[in-house]
Amino acid sequence: MWYHRPAINEELLQSLPNLKVVASSGVGIDHLDLKLLSSYGVKVSNTPFIVSTDTADMGMTLMLASARRLVEGHEMAVSPDTEYFPADWLGTEVSGATLGIVGMGVIGYKVAERAKAFEMKILYHNRSQRKKEEESAVGAVYCKKIDDLLQQSDFVLLAVNLTPQTHKLIGKRELELMKPTATIINISRGLVVDHDALVEALQNKVIKAAALDVTYPEPLPRDHPLLKMKNVIITPHIGSATKKTRWVMMEEMAESIEAGLAGLPIPHEVL
Repeated sequence: MWYHRPAINEELLQSLPNLKVVASSGVGIDHLDLKLLSSYGVKVSNTPFIVSTDTADMGMTLMLASARRLVEGHEMAVSPDTEYFPADWLGTEVSGATLGIVGMGVIGYKVAERAKAFEMKILYHNRSQRKKEEESAVGAVYCKKIDDLLQQSDFVLLAVNLTPQTHKLIGKRELELMKPTATIINISRGLVVDHDALVEALQNKVIKAAALDVTYPEPLPRDHPLLKMKNVIITPHIGSATKKTRWVMMEEMAESIEAGLAGLPIPHEVL
């Protein structure tokens, strides 16, 4: 499966009685009905670890681009109407700012490692607290309640899996807890954020900006309000989109398929 295609539904499973394994690219499995697949005796694999480095890089890229208004600046620099660069055209500091990471798994932790180099204060919210030595290595402080993280952070970065518990995790209430100067960055799944609430928060200056590598749906309808906002950066779900990573993803998927067909343990089986 690549980009969640083909759709693995009951009709497909019934038409493929000899199917043994489904190899899905990337780490997310929210597009798969694991119980349905298991009922047909079909095993599932993904590529969870290879994507983490590039996706963490993408998170930092979005934070820096949004803070320094990179897209707006490029448009100004190349516009045929530009006669001078205004002196009061300013961005936001990243170094020394507070970063709140929601979801401190492999990707979230790699973001923290990068943010440490920017001398950022790092807060994180996770289902469980990291080991003390892991926290110390990046200078991260655990927030048991997500509200505490939202209230203190200059940048809120989402790196959670999409589950029933994280579906629209960030809605109107959560956005209103954030600073009016804060930016939200989403490198997880579009459905983690309530888009209607986000549009309202940006329009009413409840928060300052958003940088999204994921939306719902993908792509957004061409008339969607988020596409017209200067304080929003949207990229086409390219967190893992580098040549090396995509090649290794393909290799790992092939290895899982070969193992499944041979009746051997699947390297990255989703249990």
